[in-house]
Amino acid sequence: MWLFDKDLWIEVFNTLGKNMFRTFLTMLGVIFAMIILMLLLGSANGMSNGFDRLFAGTASNSLFVWSQSTSEPYKGFERGRRINFRIEDASILKEQIPEIEVLAPRIELGSHRDVVTVYRKGRTSGSTVYGDYPEIDNITKKKLVEGRFLNKTDIEDSKKVCVIGEETYKLLFDKGEEAIGEDIRINGVFFRIVGIYKPNDNINIDGENAVFIPFSTFQKAFSSGDRMGWMAIAVEGGTTVPIVEQEIKKILKAKYDISPTDERAIGSFDMSEIFNNISAFTTVLKGFSFFVGIFTLLAGVIAISNILLITVKERTKEIGVRRALGATPRIVKRQIVLEAIVLTAFAGLIGFAISVGILSGLDALFGQGDDFPFKNPMVSIPQFGTSFLLMVSLSVLIGLIPANRAVKIRPIEALREE
Repeated sequence: MWLFDKDLWIEVFNTLGKNMFRTFLTMLGVIFAMIILMLLLGSANGMSNGFDRLFAGTASNSLFVWSQSTSEPYKGFERGRRINFRIEDASILKEQIPEIEVLAPRIELGSHRDVVTVYRKGRTSGSTVYGDYPEIDNITKKKLVEGRFLNKTDIEDSKKVCVIGEETYKLLFDKGEEAIGEDIRINGVFFRIVGIYKPNDNINIDGENAVFIPFSTFQKAFSSGDRMGWMAIAVEGGTTVPIVEQEIKKILKAKYDISPTDERAIGSFDMSEIFNNISAFTTVLKGFSFFVGIFTLLAGVIAISNILLITVKERTKEIGVRRALGATPRIVKRQIVLEAIVLTAFAGLIGFAISVGILSGLDALFGQGDDFPFKNPMVSIPQFGTSFLLMVSLSVLIGLIPANRAVKIRPIEALREE
């Protein structure tokens, strides 16, 4: 096979090595083009990874549903009627909507975002107090600093336990003081601390200064009865969240005699919309980066073609001698195209190596923090493989221009060339 012809490769490298400075300058265009392409793709990947890290622990297919006041009169009820969800609503929705994967009823002490004074040995903290089920951790994951989160046993036995935030800990305890196993007092009721969590730096739904207690304990300790404040819901993968959202509202409106056209009585927030927008943004960014990088790469490969055209003109006599000695047009064309491939591939690999070093430096500078959407800005193997194959393909196509020019040289005229 001609590709393994040792003499052919020796001839190619001898030709390219005759003028090393010009060869190097020829490669610079492709080197910089590959660096730009890899940096653009790597940075886009780094931003995508950074967003994934920022939103880690928050279910991308989730939504939150809460009750409000009606805005339309319906079935004899006046507008402005306050709707209060009941704990039975959670069971009804799970039974009637199989696409719901997780449903966590929630309730808050006081009105929304009200702070409650939490006491411990003369120290206080104005905290938000939630009654929760363990399932909430599947929707908004808590980063535990120590201890544990609420579990099924806490619900079944209505245990007086709680999980507090780092901010709550700082206000109630001295630095380094052991908190697990200690008691705090909320509205005259004592709760034992079983865990301390660190709030997410992305979507901070619960706030930094919060206390979580079992839902069943909340009901008994604060006489909330069967009331439910709102629901955190995660739907099955592959299911469109807005469709489930509309189905939930339809069922609840029918249960609470709310007008089907009343858009204010039941509030909701679709978390998947944020994730979809971010995903669309990063996809467009990657596509734009690849588009710009490929055209930059094409410019570099065209520069190689131009240099090879000059080289062919300089080698007119050499080509004429080879043709006179029996070299076919295919052999001459093959060598020129192979020279273009070697130059492009070698320059591309150098550019890739340089870009990896630059991306590693960027990751060290910006990829370690939790509050900046940039992490591991590296190019994936499929991206590099596609870019490299496209680059080589372009070099073949562009290399055919000087190759065709070379085979058009007539041996007799080439031998006369001075």
